[in-house]
Amino acid sequence: MSAISAEPLPRDTEHRSRTDARHDLLFRFLLRFCALLVLAALLGAALATLWGGRDVLFKDGLHFLFSSEWNPVENKFGALAPIAGTLITSLIALVLAVPVSFGIALFLTEIAPRWMRGPVSSAIELLAAIPSIIYGMWGLFVFVPFMANTIEPTLNDTLGNIPVIGALFQGPPLGLGLLTAGIVLAVMILPFISSVMREVFQTVPARLKESSYALGSTTWEVVWDIVLPYTRSAVIGGIFLGLGRALGETMAVTFVLGNSYNLTASLLMPGTSISSSIANEFNEAVDLHRSALIALGFLLFVVTFIVLLVARFMLRQLARREGR
Repeated sequence: MSAISAEPLPRDTEHRSRTDARHDLLFRFLLRFCALLVLAALLGAALATLWGGRDVLFKDGLHFLFSSEWNPVENKFGALAPIAGTLITSLIALVLAVPVSFGIALFLTEIAPRWMRGPVSSAIELLAAIPSIIYGMWGLFVFVPFMANTIEPTLNDTLGNIPVIGALFQGPPLGLGLLTAGIVLAVMILPFISSVMREVFQTVPARLKESSYALGSTTWEVVWDIVLPYTRSAVIGGIFLGLGRALGETMAVTFVLGNSYNLTASLLMPGTSISSSIANEFNEAVDLHRSALIALGFLLFVVTFIVLLVARFMLRQLARREGR
């Protein structure tokens, strides 16, 4: 048998193949440049804050991390109170926002009639477009008096008398405090988490849910046994997206947190956070005071990075359990 000779490609086809390969290579380099540009900007910002806070970080070291004293007059600075306030308010926001977001997403995907899903979804997503300073003004002029006159006295008289957790709800009804800031943050991150949950819930194949309903499962059983296992990784990613939003919030927290560096066990007492400390004091800060505030910014980078690292680890563990 004689070998079949491959016919050469036409000249226009060969030229088009070379052009497509060149464009594909250029497109690949462009995408790589964009990705590296983001990493370079993030690394540059982190290094800039580290260099700006070097006077405090290299001088005080661990004392700056574990001290709650903040006295610009005597040049004594500690980051423990801002770090604690950031983590506590974000945790409160997460505890309050996640169940409500789950309920909203479940209602919009499984229960609500079709004519209601569009308006309700648009109304929830509109919350994400409201500027944070509007949330802060609403919190200060509307929600803080409501907390001081109604919620905090009730918490103090009921939960404040419980032996173990009572210390968390004892204190004067000021309205300003960690709990108020956490609730405002919960309202702010709720549209982000609920939107992600709603979108991923809609990706579940209808045949899986219909098969479960056909076997006699209730709506809750379908959600718990079918929808959540199918979308677990994306749901956790949406939760940590909301947590990252809460960690970096500035203006709304500044209005309602109280801006106090005193560490107390009560959630009703005023506190401070990293972002609110920077926003309140950076204009008047000089020398070591400014270095301390920039160091707080670097610590916010570190805290956010640790949170995202934990999220990636959890998603990897879930993917390994699912056999991916």
